[in-house]
Amino acid sequence: MPKFTVLSRVDAYVDYTCEVEAVSLEEAIDLAYDGDPSIRWKEQGVVEFDARYVVALDANGDEIETYSRGKG
Repeated sequence: MPKFTVLSRVDAYVDYTCEVEAVSLEEAIDLAYDGDPSIRWKEQGVVEFDARYVVALDANGDEIETYSRGKG
């Protein structure tokens, strides 16, 4: 029986948190969003959600696009 290399890709977010010194909540969010260089982010983990993509890979690691499931 043949064997196939299969890739399963699950959509996910990598969560980060930080402490921001600011006058208001809005200012804190703006500073974080704009990438203030003084902010030190801490990785909190990965959160997956239900968007999946499964496809076979060829010998070079490229996707075999003739058949797949989900959104790629």
